[in-house]
Amino acid sequence: MNSPGPQMAESAAAGIDPHAVHEALQPSTDTGTQTQPLFRRSERTCRLTGFRIQGVGTQVPERVITNEELEGQYGFEPGWIERRTGILKRHLIAPDQGTSDIAVGAAKAAMKDAGVFASEIDLLIIGTFTPDYVGPSTACLVQHRLGLDVPAMDLQAACSGFMYSLVTAGQFVATGNAKCALVIGADVVSRICRPTDQRVAPLFGDGAGATILKPGTHDQGLLCYQLGSDGSKADLLLCPVGGSRQPASVAAVASGEHFLRMDGRNVFKWAIQVVTETIDLILKKSGVTVEDVDVFVLHQANIRIIDHAVKVLGIPPEKVLTNVDEVGNTSAASIPLVLGKAQQQGRIHTGDLVLMSGFGAGLTWGTGLFRW
Repeated sequence: MNSPGPQMAESAAAGIDPHAVHEALQPSTDTGTQTQPLFRRSERTCRLTGFRIQGVGTQVPERVITNEELEGQYGFEPGWIERRTGILKRHLIAPDQGTSDIAVGAAKAAMKDAGVFASEIDLLIIGTFTPDYVGPSTACLVQHRLGLDVPAMDLQAACSGFMYSLVTAGQFVATGNAKCALVIGADVVSRICRPTDQRVAPLFGDGAGATILKPGTHDQGLLCYQLGSDGSKADLLLCPVGGSRQPASVAAVASGEHFLRMDGRNVFKWAIQVVTETIDLILKKSGVTVEDVDVFVLHQANIRIIDHAVKVLGIPPEKVLTNVDEVGNTSAASIPLVLGKAQQQGRIHTGDLVLMSGFGAGLTWGTGLFRW
């Protein structure tokens, strides 16, 4: 296979130099001057307090795939992946496993970290867009394997799945309708990527992260958050075949129509704008500055997106935690995996302010300022 050419590089999410689009993608003080915004802006934000994250657990598959292996097997240009993404390796699930397997592992780790038993959990929500099956939900499979007596459901918001699930479960806990919720972000994106697709396959890895939510004080939880969507750009990240609109067929699968498609150039441009603008909005609505925030946990899609946000917003680099070099883009697992790393390093303490931001297919996004 040939090395990525100019057209391929342009359409790869990692293949855009953020400096080249820096000026065009600055947060605008006059949104009316931009006739075609890259995402559907909204000033609406919400507050959801009265709950806390008591435990965090993670799991990634044992199998590690390095850039060198991909370069050797599929003919990717040496060093191209790292230069454009910051990714050095990713973890891929075993052939006989599915999303529920790593979700169970992350859940057990979170329960141990929180010091809770299965009998105490009364709600389970899993953010995933790569379920084991179209039906039943992956959450029901996990519920059975953990021995939980709970309502269990999947929530599909792609790479924003954990933020959507955190807000949803937080509503139950904050209102007293759940006392101990298990929230998992888990995805096995390697199963929906064509292995030879240089634009998509190198970006993704598999993983799961879980949190235990319990009631908290009136100033714990999401001090300010925004969940958003823009379905007008649904075709930027799309698996065309496998749903009710285009059921799987022999011909469709043979042609690879069931694999993930991505308009990398426009996804990249959208991502760096949505991250910077929503973080800026949340900070302003909260009345805090980047200096007040203790830790920034952004979706690990691409180190260049994160670096751009750091530069535009003036975030001290030491406050931004990353693991994209170690695991790649793990979709809904991305944020809880970084939270797990933060806890292992002793970077988050009770009372700290943690800014989380997820974004992905839909298009969807979720950004929130969390009081730990």
